[in-house]
Parts: sequence; C-alpha cells; structure tokens
Amino acid sequence: MADDTPLDLFKQALTGASRAVAREAEVEVAWSADAPSSTGKNFRVPLPGRNLPADQAQEARGFADSFALKLRHHNEAVHARGAPSEPIARACYDAVEMVRYEALGSNNFSGIRGNLDAALAVRMGADPIVRAQNESEVPVQGALALMLREKLTGQAIPDAALPAVDMVRERIEEAVGGDFESLALSLDDQKAFQSLTLDMLRNLDLIKEETEQGSDDEDGEDEEGQDEEEQDGDEDSADGDPQTAEMAGEAAEGEDTGESETEQSSEEEMNDGELGDEGEEGMMPVRPNRPWTDIPGDFDYKHFTDKFDEEIEAPELCDTEELDRLRQYLDSQLTGLQSIVTKLANRLQRRLMAQQNRAWDFDQEEGLLDAARLARVVTQPGHALSYKVERDQEFKDTVVTLLIDNSGSMRGRPISIAAISADIMARTLERCGVKVEILGFTTRAWKGGQSREAWLADGKPGHPGRLNDLRHIIYKKADEPWRRARRNLGLMMREGLLKENIDGEALMWAHQRLLARAEDRRILMVISDGAPVDDSTLSVNTAGYLEQHLRRVIDWIEKSSPVELAAIGIGHDVTRYYSRAVTIMDVEQLGGTIIEQLAGLFDTKG
Repeated sequence: MADDTPLDLFKQALTGASRAVAREAEVEVAWSADAPSSTGKNFRVPLPGRNLPADQAQEARGFADSFALKLRHHNEAVHARGAPSEPIARACYDAVEMVRYEALGSNNFSGIRGNLDAALAVRMGADPIVRAQNESEVPVQGALALMLREKLTGQAIPDAALPAVDMVRERIEEAVGGDFESLALSLDDQKAFQSLTLDMLRNLDLIKEETEQGSDDEDGEDEEGQDEEEQDGDEDSADGDPQTAEMAGEAAEGEDTGESETEQSSEEEMNDGELGDEGEEGMMPVRPNRPWTDIPGDFDYKHFTDKFDEEIEAPELCDTEELDRLRQYLDSQLTGLQSIVTKLANRLQRRLMAQQNRAWDFDQEEGLLDAARLARVVTQPGHALSYKVERDQEFKDTVVTLLIDNSGSMRGRPISIAAISADIMARTLERCGVKVEILGFTTRAWKGGQSREAWLADGKPGHPGRLNDLRHIIYKKADEPWRRARRNLGLMMREGLLKENIDGEALMWAHQRLLARAEDRRILMVISDGAPVDDSTLSVNTAGYLEQHLRRVIDWIEKSSPVELAAIGIGHDVTRYYSRAVTIMDVEQLGGTIIEQLAGLFDTKG
C-alpha cells in the first residue's frame, strides 16, 4: 500500500464508487487510451495525468458513473427486443436510452451530475454536431438526446452544440409534441420508456411501417389479406394499450412465419443486442473498418485539387508564447519518465551496436590481452606485442522519421501518448547517434475545406478522389538538434489542430523526404490509431477509397522501397495494415516489455 501512487489510489477509489453506484461488487475499472467503453462489469475510462488534474479526474469519474448507471438501470435484453431496424432510428433509440439512465443519476446525485457533464464535454469535442454548418448536417440523434437531457434534468445544452440544436429545435418540438413530458414521467420504467420512445420516433418519421410483400400467385395474396385482417382485428381489440397491441402483432406474425423465420428473428435480436453494447460510447467517434474487397480492379487514387494543400513548420501555426505554454503542459506529462529514456536508450544502443562488425588491431603494445598469443606470453615474456585493440567504428549512418497521426480521433489522451512517445524516442535515438525527423499529418479543415468548395463550384463532378485540404506539419527536421525543436511538439496539444487524417498521402510524403536523405539506412515509423478517415472524401467515393490507397502504399514500401517501415498503434492494433508493428495503451508501457519490441523494430531487414 505504501508503494501505491496517487493514480493507483484514485483508481481504487473510482472502482469502489463504481461498485456502489452499480450495486455490483465485481465491477472492475481499467485505464484506456482508446475511446471509453464498458463490457459487462469491466469499465475502461480515460487515464488522467500523473498529477491528477482535476478536469481529467472528473472526466474519468464521468465515464465510470455513466457505465455504472447503465449496469444498474439498463436491461440489454429489453432494449434489444424493441430496437428499430432503421439505422437513424436505432441511433436515436440508443442515445435516448443513454439519456434516461444518466438522468436517473444526475437527478439523484449532484456529484454524479457534475461528473457526467465532464464526460459529455469530452464527447462533444469529437461529435459532428459541433461542426454542423446547416440543418442538414445536424445529426438528429445528437440533437434529440441533448434536447431530452435538457427536459429530464434541467441542464442547459452545451454551448458548443447549441447553435446546431437551435437549427432543428422547432422541427423536433413540433413533431414530438408532449412526448418529452411523457418520457419524463417514465424514467424509472425502462419498458414504458422504451414504448414511448418508439412512439416519439414514429412521430419524427424515423420509423417506417413495415409493408407486407405479396406473392406472385393470387392464393398467396388472398391468404396475406386474411392474415392482415386478423392482425388488424387483434390490434383493434388491444386499442388503448400500445404494449399489448405490440405483443399481439408479434403473436400474429409468429403464426404466419415458420420455425426457420423465428430462428432468424432471434438471430436479429442477438445482433441488435450486440449493437446496443456500443451504445455507451454515445457520440464518441469510431474508426470505420469497412470491407475494401469491393473496390474495382481499375482503382486509381487521385486528388481533386492540391492547390490548397500545405506543408508547414510547427512554429508557423502557433506563436512562441503559446508554444512555450503547450510545451510546459507536455512536460508535466513527462514527469517521472526520465528513467524510461535512459533504459530505452541503453537497450536501443546495444541493439544497434550488435549490428556492427567488430574489428581489431593485433600485435599492440597495450590493450586487451590477445588469447591467441598466450603461448608467446609464456615462452617469450619479454615480447611486448601481445595485445589487441578494438578499432573505433561509427554507427552506420541512420535516419528515422516519426510520422504522427494528428487526426481528431487522437484527441485527448491518445495524442498526449503519441507526443510523449515521439519526445522520448527522439531524445533516445539522438543519444544513439541516429538523426530523427518528426512529422505530423492532418487536414486544414473539417468537411472538405476549400477543396470541397471548389468541387461544388465546378458542378460536383463524379469520382473526384481526395476532397480535402492536406496539412503536413514539420515538427523537427532530421538535421535539427532535439533541444531546438523540443517545444514544437507542444503544438499537438493545441485545441483545434486535430482534424481528419489521410494516411496514404502522408505516408508517401514522409517516404519521399526520406528518399532524399543521404544516410545508408532509413527508417519510417508511423504513430497512429487506425484507419484513414475523411468524411468529405468518403461521402463521394467508394467506402474503402482511402483505406485501399493506404494499403497499397504500405505494400509498395514494405516490398520495394529501401526505406524500412514500422508502426506503433496507440490504443489500436495496426498490424492489419503494417507487417511490423506494436501496440501501446499508455506511455508507462515504454518502460516495460514494450522496450524490447520497439528495439526490435530497428533490426536490419533479413
């Protein structure tokens, strides 16, 4: 107990509080660099800094409280049973249920209310609702959830989302009528709340009535007509009780369908349940993992225009005073990690030295005793030339480029881990005599920027290719000492820098910079959290457009280029893209077994 750090003590307290809120003694809380999530009684929440900043600690409490309230007040089987099949309706259905069980905690405990507000602020940071420019861009599930939260708890809509909510408020309020008031009276009853939610979604025209499919023969059509009449009669008899009517409809459907269709329905309910497990992430961004095997064989990557792209050095994006402040914040995250730098440097240096051929000068007057000359030492003790000296050899010229994903999904703890990892590795490799370049990649704007505006002005030609303005950032040049560039890494902490990520072109950019170097050995290391994402590009091209390009670039570099390619996944397994990769969940792992794996990435290709 005496060796427990403040972070360990905080985790113990957080686990105890979660167990109390959930009324489950087996709840376990773990830190995560990925999006917060829960699986059963296992919660993964954001890791605060070592000095436990108050805002980060409250964010962790907020996600833990949300998961605990879900465990206590939410029945997944009931939720899945009534889930609509329409994607938008399902998203609204999940979001509204999350509002329900969080409202139960907010209304009863002021501490939980504050914690949940902090968690909501994190979600808002990556939610598309804060970037909506017009009514068509406002996600209805986000607006509906925030409006319902306002009604159930009396808490105002966050300022960042208020403009977007106001765009659709009148339309939603006109459609739902008194549904919010009815939902407020049913907070404690999930089944009743669910039934009222479905009614509200119907009022919003998000759930469409199922239509019976007729058969080709007239007899089949007559039988279906009779079944529909019988079902209508059942519904009439259950008028006034929506839940009874729904059960009657299910019974009638069960009589019409065979056993095989009943089994299929059960499978669909199970699938719905699996989708519901992801509901606690709410509006947090997720990385797409779409199949890309449907890309046509004549796939050809291109950009609509590159005249708005920029390659820029970090100091040009931020004034010196702010850079210093951001660097100080990053330094606070590095406190206590100095021993990691030393340990990593020593292991990497030994690994690099092991790859050098050792050479000796023999018959020397001093140095190490030459074992091959032992006989001469005995027979001719006065002979002075019985020693050997190892020749001084420099390391093979090596340059390493660290290419860091600066996308919006890296916001928060992941980008801190990436910046800290880059800082540690840059200092370490410099100690080993290895030159290091640090680059970052993102886009200049959300939603396509000037490239998309030019595409719209050009009449929206089909298959435009990449449709956003690239921003490639140089944090440290290879020939620049680390001490001069160290503050530039603080730029990654700047709010508003992280946007979309187009990995394939960034990889080509970093690769071309390495090819221009004169060093004998060139290594490109990517620090990322998964697949490329750009809404503007993917909305007008095939689903796997960016991912397919990334895979082709990686394949070419790994098989044909003199550049050695490796990757570090921050909270995500990136081995599905890169053949040589490791995954870290937090900086502390750099001081453990991950050191050996990182050192292994510098082995010469066999």
